[in-house]
Amino acid sequence: MDQIRENGRDKENSRDYSEEEGRLLVRLARFTIAEKLGVHSDKDERSELKKRLKQAVFAQKRGVFVTLHLEGPLRGCIGSLESDETVRSGVVENALNAAFRDPRFSPLTPEELERVDIEVSVLSTPEPLDHATPEELISKLEPGRDGVIISKGAAKATFLPQVWDQLSKASLFLSQLCLKAGLSSDAWKTEGVEVMTYRVQCFSETS
Repeated sequence: MDQIRENGRDKENSRDYSEEEGRLLVRLARFTIAEKLGVHSDKDERSELKKRLKQAVFAQKRGVFVTLHLEGPLRGCIGSLESDETVRSGVVENALNAAFRDPRFSPLTPEELERVDIEVSVLSTPEPLDHATPEELISKLEPGRDGVIISKGAAKATFLPQVWDQLSKASLFLSQLCLKAGLSSDAWKTEGVEVMTYRVQCFSETS
């Protein structure tokens, strides 16, 4: 993550989130989806959440992903790698996107909301991963920790670090990421492919 400066204001704008702050972001995502579905929430709890989310730390401008799991399987995942919006705004926007605008799924229903687990990932700034050969690329990746962006021309895709849980072998991880981007599975071995990595802080209702 970004280095924390001594100035108090800069600290709030660059530091990691605590577990409690992460739980607030997850609650914000759930309340946002519930409100869109017309599911009433506790007014006092909602008011308290809004008050706590006014803290400066939630005004950081970072990439945010919101992921939904319906009793295990993926039910929606959309986010932004970098953002001109605050983390607070990013959670609201991507909670709605993941629940209602992920083209892989139909819009979430009120009945499903009760069975959905919500996960919020806050990203560090992506950085280029310089490499001269496919072997060097694999050697530089840190499975389980690195989120990876792969791009070539207009083709671009990312996998969050959580995807390493399903694709633990680096070569398979990269091949599947290339396919997600619309490239050939071995495009990561070729010239002209750009690779960037980032880290996330992941907060979940089940953790």
